[in-house]
Amino acid sequence: MTHDQSELHRRRAARTTCKRFLSGDRILSIRERLVQLAALDGLDIPHDFYGSDGPVRQLEERTAALLGKEDAVFFPTGTMAQQVALRYHAERTGNPAVALHPLSHIERHERHAYTQLTGLRGLWPTTAQRQPTPEELGALGEPFGTLTVELPLRDPGYLLPTWDELTALVAAAREAGARVHFDGARLWNTTVHFGKRLDEIAALADSVYVSYYKDLGGISGAALAGDAGLVAYARTWRHRYGGQLAQQWPAAIAALHGLDTVLPRIPGHVHHAATLAPALATLPGARLYPEVPPTHEFQLWLPFSAKALNAAHLALAEQEGIWFVSHWEDSAPGLAVAEVSLGEPAQSWTADEVTEVGLRFLELAAAG
Repeated sequence: MTHDQSELHRRRAARTTCKRFLSGDRILSIRERLVQLAALDGLDIPHDFYGSDGPVRQLEERTAALLGKEDAVFFPTGTMAQQVALRYHAERTGNPAVALHPLSHIERHERHAYTQLTGLRGLWPTTAQRQPTPEELGALGEPFGTLTVELPLRDPGYLLPTWDELTALVAAAREAGARVHFDGARLWNTTVHFGKRLDEIAALADSVYVSYYKDLGGISGAALAGDAGLVAYARTWRHRYGGQLAQQWPAAIAALHGLDTVLPRIPGHVHHAATLAPALATLPGARLYPEVPPTHEFQLWLPFSAKALNAAHLALAEQEGIWFVSHWEDSAPGLAVAEVSLGEPAQSWTADEVTEVGLRFLELAAAG
């Protein structure tokens, strides 16, 4: 076993035995997850068959209603769902150009599937670490068929525009004759910031992708929502992309459970994060980005190496059973960054506890 494998094994073992979590949560074993699902109501029904009926169809209808769309299609992955959406809009507009942020998931984490599989091409309204503006969209200098907006924009720090900025950006795309797609993997988290319901937010776009395992605690899976034309097209291309699996009821049941139990609590996560995030910001040398997080997820920067912080995190987990903030990466010499997600487990923390544990965490990092 290599050193990296040994550390990974220790980290997984520690995460299993930790009693308190600030960022993230304990990972359930397969048995625990099966027991959880088996305890749910409404299971005495036939399973889905190649993406129709059963809990999969229930999930599609529930998602469409939440987003205020005519219908929705379940996909095994968000990557597949988004490729289908972009293909559809390109065919409808006759323009293969997609305006999107260079730090978006489509551009950075899908191996350029939209260009390699569909022959589309990307245009970057801005390279700044923020959402684009209508002026930048207008300054592209060439027509585009689709505007894609990731809400929130994760890689630079879970960034969101204001409601007025978002509506102006969408209006600029419409004026240019383009269609609008929302990469809403974490759209669930945006209602507090925008002060709008999910259907009001989704109404701005022609298509919306949402994830069921990001923040909702599902096993896997995603949905693409839109009008009847998009949905019929999506079902055809889901089959062609190999996404029409024989049975997908475990993922669908877990997603329905997330919609029932997690989604209603997300606004509370966001509100409590507004109390805990400033406590992290008071740690010596700490910096949050954005300074005032619009959701319960954001970046934390500390003046240590990633190696020192990851070692401190593991030591705290093994010695005290506390999972603080993990997965640090070097950003510059002596400066590391990690993503913070203050979900359900963080609800039991006070700001004073965050400060107290955070100082012990930094002492461990300094001791090396």
